[in-house]
Amino acid sequence: MLFKQQALLRQKLFVLGSLAIGSLLYLVARVGSLDRLQPLCPIDGRFGPHSQDEIPLRALQFKRGLLHEFRKGNATKEQIRLHNLVQQLPKAIIIGVRKGGTRALLEMLNLHPAVVKASQEIHFFDNDENYAKGIEWYRKKMPFSYPHQITIEKSPAYFITEEVPERIYKMNSSIKLLIIVREPTTRAISDYTQVLEGKERKNKTYYKFEKLAIDPNTCEVNTKYKAVRTSIYTKHLERWLKYFPIEQFHIVDGDRLITEPLPELQLVEKFLNLPPRISQYNLYFNATRGFYCLRFNIVFNKCLAGSKGRIHPEVDTSVITKLRKFFHPFNQKFYQITGRTFNWP
Repeated sequence: MLFKQQALLRQKLFVLGSLAIGSLLYLVARVGSLDRLQPLCPIDGRFGPHSQDEIPLRALQFKRGLLHEFRKGNATKEQIRLHNLVQQLPKAIIIGVRKGGTRALLEMLNLHPAVVKASQEIHFFDNDENYAKGIEWYRKKMPFSYPHQITIEKSPAYFITEEVPERIYKMNSSIKLLIIVREPTTRAISDYTQVLEGKERKNKTYYKFEKLAIDPNTCEVNTKYKAVRTSIYTKHLERWLKYFPIEQFHIVDGDRLITEPLPELQLVEKFLNLPPRISQYNLYFNATRGFYCLRFNIVFNKCLAGSKGRIHPEVDTSVITKLRKFFHPFNQKFYQITGRTFNWP
């Protein structure tokens, strides 16, 4: 009898202990979700007039969930209207470059409570068929946001497409433009690697990088190869400068964003006239993945897709040397135009 009573007592203590631990975990999670609930400062600069009421971060976090439900069809338009959400044209665009780190930059900027990102590449300005649908079609592709927030989209093809600068200028001549670059030869090899992986998934063969990057007839760099042309940053930037002053561009170091992301993100915050909100707390190095992942709060983390950080194929060192020598004068001019110097070979 005594044994049964002791067993019953132990069972009750176990249940009470489980409830206590569960309650404690809930409180920890709750505190984590509230750790950024300080009021959001109004956005300075050209991003519209200040509102009398600041948006609490809790409301912004609630909005993320609400919009997720709206996209699934589980929330009504009336709910969207009641929460004063709108679809705005972007006030900043990540225009390139391909394989420079555009997705990483967009996702990291989305850590900021005043930034709302377009989930997909819209390809409005570089696609004639989409562009013909008009600016209202483009606006409706944007995510819902509060009027105070900045909508940002990214389409890397914008940087190298000839018609795009004029088209964006016609939409908004004072828009902020973000360009993220990596060492040109590394970027070209990364570009090749992505295409190669796509071919392999379809069981197709593909040329080696050396054969594409070097003209077999002249043994010189093949400037007709798209991966090479894209890495001649200054040639593309000069076309943009016919429409926009250099002050409307911000150059992001894609190599540094991989190894030391916070300083780069803080520079972007300043360029966009955003109050500083992204901190080291929001970024943590994932040793398994080999790059930084994102921490929104104590219960919600996010890493980029597994396709990021692909292993590059081995490339003949003489080809790498030839490419770096080819890109060198273009790089020097790029430094001069942008006012930012990189440690590229």
